Amino acid sequence: MPEIPTSDVRLLAPAQVGEVLGVSVDEVMALVLDGQLRGIRVGSPARWRVEEASVASYLDDQAEEARRMALWRQAQGASFPELWGTGAVRHSD
Repeated sequence: MPEIPTSDVRLLAPAQVGEVLGVSVDEVMALVLDGQLRGIRVGSPARWRVEEASVASYLDDQAEEARRMALWRQAQGASFPELWGTGAVRHSD
């Protein structure tokens, strides 16, 4: 029998995702409806479930965004002599 491609997909309840992300269920649903998390409605009555892999991907994206913002702030604090390697270097410490 052929293997079902979704057999290894793990689905989480919005409350579980909220616990992982440290946000409310309403915020999780806003992320799903905004397309930042992959969610589907399953069962009868239909209930929302979020793919675990999309939560991991969302966390990776958030970490990368934080890293880029930190680099941007660091670059904004550098003086031109620091960037070019000549002249006086100022220290904000």
